Amino acid sequence: MTDYDALVVGGGQSGLAAAHALSARGLRTGLLEAGDEPVGAWPHYYDSLTLFSPAKYSALPGLAFPGAPDRYPRRDEVIEYLRRYAAGLDVDIVTGSRVETVTCERGVYTAHTAVGGSVTAPILIAATGYLGSPNIPPLPGLDTFGGTVLHTGDYRDPAALTGQNVVVVGAGNSAVQIATELAEVATVTLASRRPPKFLPQRIFGRDVHFWLTVTGVDRAPLGPWLPASPTQQVLDTGRYRRALASGNPQPRPLFTGLDDRRVFWPDGAATTADTVLLGTGYRPHLPYLTGLGALDETGRPRHRQGLSTTHLGLGYVGLEWQRSLSSASLRGVGRDAGRVADRVVAAARSRRALPIRP
Repeated sequence: MTDYDALVVGGGQSGLAAAHALSARGLRTGLLEAGDEPVGAWPHYYDSLTLFSPAKYSALPGLAFPGAPDRYPRRDEVIEYLRRYAAGLDVDIVTGSRVETVTCERGVYTAHTAVGGSVTAPILIAATGYLGSPNIPPLPGLDTFGGTVLHTGDYRDPAALTGQNVVVVGAGNSAVQIATELAEVATVTLASRRPPKFLPQRIFGRDVHFWLTVTGVDRAPLGPWLPASPTQQVLDTGRYRRALASGNPQPRPLFTGLDDRRVFWPDGAATTADTVLLGTGYRPHLPYLTGLGALDETGRPRHRQGLSTTHLGLGYVGLEWQRSLSSASLRGVGRDAGRVADRVVAAARSRRALPIRP
């Protein structure tokens, strides 16, 4: 006997969607969350974070996002929504349970927690997101920089950087949004290998997510065919493009070196900086699967559309481009969770790890 029919690791939007899908298929489901409550990484994001998709496109299966459907919810609204969603699930949610390692023997997964406990199930869904593994690229001179180095995961609001010279590295949504916000109180340079690419927030009077939905682009299974994740486009009402065009923040090609607090640029110029803020993204946070042999040499999972290619009964939810453009978003994790649940349940029953049920 195992503790559960299925076990989910991670209590953010992906884990909650996975738990909902497994429970809906009649499985006794347990969810282990490292934090104090099942809201994932959202409390750790910067204060001004606003969803890029309207509320009506930003819900998990079974619970609409409250309020006006065309508004763009803020970070704290998402946190409250996830609390409500978790409270309505028919699953065992155990908080304060950080999974340190996972082992597998005779088709049964055992999750070993930091507090010394263990939980078993023939199905395990890894849904721990990205926040725990910030991507720190080997930028020239970063190890000799004499100022402060932050990642967007460390950033909360502009107050602590008021009056500073700040270099924000990156060209994605978070880097551009934070650089623009900081430029109101600091001298900011936005440095990137390639200039940001903008996508209009509204096209022909409708939010871009309307068009992504009606055309099917949002759910098209393109992920498995992409050699690498495409460059992220910055959703923009016009604010960010105008800010960069005005030089506040100032866009520049990536620096060629750092030395103490000096920054060297490709055109030969040199400036000073107090802080370098890295908007360079994250990697999947799956250290507990290292010993299982489910990850490649870079720490990324070996999978196809969320199904492990190394272990039966092991699945993933919430990976970028796991299946589609929306796979790592509130609007997309529910679809992926349902597909993964169907397949891991079928695999478990085929090997008689679960009872055959009508």
